[in-house]
Amino acid sequence: MTRTYAGPVRIARFTTGQDPRYAVVEGEPGAEELVVITGDPIYTPIQPTGERRRLDDDGVRLLAPVIPRSKIIGVGRNYADHAKEMGNEVPTAPLLFLKPNTSVIGPDDPIVLPDWTEHVEHEAELAVVIGKVTKDVSPERALDHVFGFTVANDVTARDIQRSDLQWTRAKGFDGSCPIGPWIVPGLDVEDLAVTARVNGETKQDGRTSQMIFDTAYLVSYVSEVFTLLPGDVILTGTPAGVSPIVDRDVVEVEVESIGVLRNPVLRRH
Repeated sequence: MTRTYAGPVRIARFTTGQDPRYAVVEGEPGAEELVVITGDPIYTPIQPTGERRRLDDDGVRLLAPVIPRSKIIGVGRNYADHAKEMGNEVPTAPLLFLKPNTSVIGPDDPIVLPDWTEHVEHEAELAVVIGKVTKDVSPERALDHVFGFTVANDVTARDIQRSDLQWTRAKGFDGSCPIGPWIVPGLDVEDLAVTARVNGETKQDGRTSQMIFDTAYLVSYVSEVFTLLPGDVILTGTPAGVSPIVDRDVVEVEVESIGVLRNPVLRRH
């Protein structure tokens, strides 16, 4: 029997050393339990298997809650204060770029800094996970095509972004897209806090209500350019306060009502 949950559902992807599985997350921070479910919830109804695992059990590891089937679409300069701090004008239309799915890592995975950049920064973002094949959808119907929302860090090699004529290398390298810790379907994302901390110090502190183009508009706009497939991810932009990350730092990105995405930073010597 398919189980109905009261309130926001948190859907995680995890492993115990075998093939990845999905679970509904229950419980308060520090005491979460994984209610294991059948199949992939983007495609099948949530149905518990009867197995439960504590999140802090030995051998349980959260993975990125989704590996995009085809693409990650980023939106640049979607917060006016961030555009200003970068010395740019506010765009009159969404500024889009792509990140490959090989850029995705999950909670607690290290952000490995490439040896060809000397200036890498964090970018805290609300991420949208698409649930249906979507093409030319109106803003009014766009959120009907969304499976849920998660947290992302659009890690950027800022020196390369400035030196290259386009952003592929600066934003698409392996490990440049931490996603997690889980997906929350059905969330009202009009006014959520979006923050980033480096070694416990708050660096970014914005709200989704400050976005120039809201979530529904972004899904609609992107769907005019690309056919969106289930599991595709849209990064909605970052608030002001981006700052460098270096070897041995710990970055925490948090979106209100979703959770905290934590990643250590590593530079191989």
